[in-house]
Amino acid sequence: MTDSKLKLSLFAIRFTLFLFFSVWAIEKFIKPETTVAIWKAFYLADTLPLQASYIIGIIQSIAVLCLLFGVARFWSYGFFLLIHGVGTVLTYERLLDPYTGSNHLFAAAIPVFGALVALFLLRDEDTLFTIGNRK
Repeated sequence: MTDSKLKLSLFAIRFTLFLFFSVWAIEKFIKPETTVAIWKAFYLADTLPLQASYIIGIIQSIAVLCLLFGVARFWSYGFFLLIHGVGTVLTYERLLDPYTGSNHLFAAAIPVFGALVALFLLRDEDTLFTIGNRK
């Protein structure tokens, strides 16, 4: 694979992950009650206040912009790898039973996790349209 194809491929992964995670970041502001419900169902946080959704949304929005522009790649890519990995593990029951209800939608987490692993491992090669951290 040529260097330019690798860089373009990594940018494609980074950009599509940005789009994917932006949906969740924006949701924190426009439907904060969904964040509270998700945390209650999956993270056992029965008392998460509605205002916490906005704080989580701000953090996630900053992180998603860092992801888009390749800023602090070890930390920004690692952040999404960690939170998505934890979220995926916490939904293991739905992954093990994909044909009940809409559980099959949780299977989308698996290739997203794979893309995050690849992007994290190849972060030093990911320099197309990035800010800082150039090789």
